[in-house]
Amino acid sequence: MTDLSTIAASLIVGGFEGTDAVPAPFAALLRKGLAGAILFTRNCESPAQVAALNAELCRLAPERDPIRSVDQEGGRVQRIRDPLTVWPPLRAVGAASDEAIARRVGQAIGGELAALGFTWDFAPVLDVDSNPDNPIIGDRSLSRDPEVVSHLGIALAEGLHESGVGSCAKHFPGHGDTLLDSHEDLPRLTHERSLLHDRELVPFAAAARAALPAIMTAHVVFEALDPERPATVSRAALTGLLRGELGFQGLVVSDDTEMKAVADRYEIESIVTEGLLAGVDLFLICHHAEKMERAIAALTREAEQSQAFTTRLEEASQRVAAFRARFARPGFEPDAARIAAVCGSGAHQELARRLAGASQA
Repeated sequence: MTDLSTIAASLIVGGFEGTDAVPAPFAALLRKGLAGAILFTRNCESPAQVAALNAELCRLAPERDPIRSVDQEGGRVQRIRDPLTVWPPLRAVGAASDEAIARRVGQAIGGELAALGFTWDFAPVLDVDSNPDNPIIGDRSLSRDPEVVSHLGIALAEGLHESGVGSCAKHFPGHGDTLLDSHEDLPRLTHERSLLHDRELVPFAAAARAALPAIMTAHVVFEALDPERPATVSRAALTGLLRGELGFQGLVVSDDTEMKAVADRYEIESIVTEGLLAGVDLFLICHHAEKMERAIAALTREAEQSQAFTTRLEEASQRVAAFRARFARPGFEPDAARIAAVCGSGAHQELARRLAGASQA
């Protein structure tokens, strides 16, 4: 029987520093049961080096094939750039207004990531570009039109899946109309619930209908849903709205729990225990192994004291396992010929140039 601490660890994807090898504290957590890793620019020097790092992650826990994830949206948020294809922002994909092109972009991004050993891309952004003064979304959004965001976002996600890489729609219930960056502070939206339904929620409702595999939460307070708590720790937002009203059945993943919007207001123990009960299945802890250890300990303690919490912990772990199994590539080892052929290929570069040119016309 799997012990509770191992189940708790399986609800966390973590980040670490360095490019040459997985640090010992993070390696120990992977062996303990951590769901996987997220890589950032700080971890990426070259395609061969990234592929070797992902292969090492596989070898550290071969029986589970850990998740290897990254933010590779295009535009400002593209952790691995040249010699991979450097994509214009998603706004350029929106300007093309063609589902077939959006799918091709997803296939191309996914193909390059798969060649490097990744199994999950935190894309597409399904936020609606509804506020020109937004400091964090802007051209990361596909469009100001929620229907365009819906159709093109789902097509891009399906392209990722066709390349063997999981997608993650973000940031629920919508980060497009905020005036603050949740990396730095806690945004609040005072919209009427009707506006939320008519605009921000349209793409996420479509994602639920399309059975996309994962949705990421926003560290944003939506006063019409829950005036006290950001969506990441709000049962009204995640269980009531996302699961209940929208009928989403996939994996709910938090945005990075070390972002100031939540980290300045909640201890990591509170984020993971309250977040789990709110409806989060998987938590991103992107920097500090010590916080991952504290999160695992807090989830374990709570489960030891409450059968209801244990049941919820196990439910979340089963969703994580199902997601990981769907996109798993156990035993990944770098293939230099494949990397050279796929990453930054002529066809991908031409598609990126066409999108960039069309969006500026």
